[in-house]
Amino acid sequence: MATHSDYSDDDSQPGSPVLGNANNADEIEDQEALDQDNEHDSQSLKSALKRRTSLPPMVSEKKPELPEQPDPQTLDLSTLTPLTPEIIARQATINIGTIGHVAHGKSTVVKAISGVQTVRFKNEQERNITIKLGYANAKTLHAQEMDAQADIVFSDMFPDTLRNPSFVDCPGHDILMSTMLSGAAVMDAALLLIAGNETCPQPQTSEHLAAIEIMKLNHIIILQNKVDLMREDGALQHYQSILKFIRGTVADGSPIIPISAQLKYNIDAVNEYLVSHIPVPVRDFQAAPHMIIIRSFDVNKPGAEIEDLRGGVAGGSILTGVLKLGDEIEIRPGIVTKDEQGKIQCRPIFSRVISLLAEQNDLKFAVPGGLIGVGTRVDPTLCRADRLLGFVLGHRGRLPAIYTEIEVNYFLLRRLLGVKTADGKQAKVSKLAKNEVLMVNIGSTATGAKVMGVKADAAKLSLTSPACTEVGEKIALSRRIDKHWRLIGWANIVAGNTLEPIID
Repeated sequence: MATHSDYSDDDSQPGSPVLGNANNADEIEDQEALDQDNEHDSQSLKSALKRRTSLPPMVSEKKPELPEQPDPQTLDLSTLTPLTPEIIARQATINIGTIGHVAHGKSTVVKAISGVQTVRFKNEQERNITIKLGYANAKTLHAQEMDAQADIVFSDMFPDTLRNPSFVDCPGHDILMSTMLSGAAVMDAALLLIAGNETCPQPQTSEHLAAIEIMKLNHIIILQNKVDLMREDGALQHYQSILKFIRGTVADGSPIIPISAQLKYNIDAVNEYLVSHIPVPVRDFQAAPHMIIIRSFDVNKPGAEIEDLRGGVAGGSILTGVLKLGDEIEIRPGIVTKDEQGKIQCRPIFSRVISLLAEQNDLKFAVPGGLIGVGTRVDPTLCRADRLLGFVLGHRGRLPAIYTEIEVNYFLLRRLLGVKTADGKQAKVSKLAKNEVLMVNIGSTATGAKVMGVKADAAKLSLTSPACTEVGEKIALSRRIDKHWRLIGWANIVAGNTLEPIID
């Protein structure tokens, strides 16, 4: 999948103060001196410019040869696996999320493993926090291959690649819980970051762990970060507090690895556990393609000529099926409007797959797992600034229905995570009330939901924005408490009212 810097809405790049005018050197040399006194100065200027333009060309980094992908038209899907060399060399096949409290080192550990800085946007760098979902890929190789070619990051012996994961870097701030839940929708496993220089658990440590339990994530590796800031006895006490915290949770029994992401201590052990502890997910290559969109971009530069304009790009992860170049696709719910009576209408977006990218690698086809970019002919205005976030992409006419109301069986947490009462105890979760407004996360969609009716462990919810989903899907429930959305439980969709899309 292409990186943020390729598909960012903030495309202003600083120019080079030395070489910025080198291309205009001939124009300056053709100008006549205004008087004889300035002749010497102009000569000095010309010679200096000539020296600038005579700099040797920058040598582009040579990339290893990638195995050629088979022809998508003659592709036998029954022979594909997530570890097929032609696939794993070009595309990540497993999504691993980084979760945990704010400033516990999630982005730093991704950079330590992959070498990619996921904090890219200006407002993120100014605050030094993750706001949007970050992503990076990193192949995991045999140690002897890395030793033999220590001057490069990846070995060119792709058939022996063990894993090719995509890292989904989630924000840890409490007000960005919705973004974290969107990222959890595409995760196959998670790295839980716990900083050793703070008590365990912190509020979002508990909340994120509950969130991935809701999303049925069973493969977790716990990283005890910032051990370089701890004393030996303090590290042991902190380790015991982690064991106490995870007891009885989905993370019970997970490996705990002490690391320093900043100094890259024990990162090799993390890579080893990524291979040995996290299995390759079982994928369905022969089903209809179903892709969850978690980012979308307008890749056109400001002031681009009309003939150079390109369609929007959707970024996300394929859950099932194989997406090929030239496929006719549909994006649901699409353009949402209201008619004269105030009823919601949906017009799905139809297009064709123009390009497939995994980082900088061009693909002829894309398989489930890993984060990819899908180039389309969709109006880029519809894609800029993550406007397709939460939508679903697939073959035309093969996507699930669009729901405006859903009936669910729900389960509430006993206590609010990260919220304490005046006496210092964790606040209890109150029952659902009729007409209250919740936030529900359906896949990567975050939308408001008004409680129309509630009875025992069942409820009927009216969605603020329509969602493309299906019966049986698990969703997260959040309630607004002290101006923040707090996770209060989860639910399973058992029925609902669908909306017939309008096809022009």
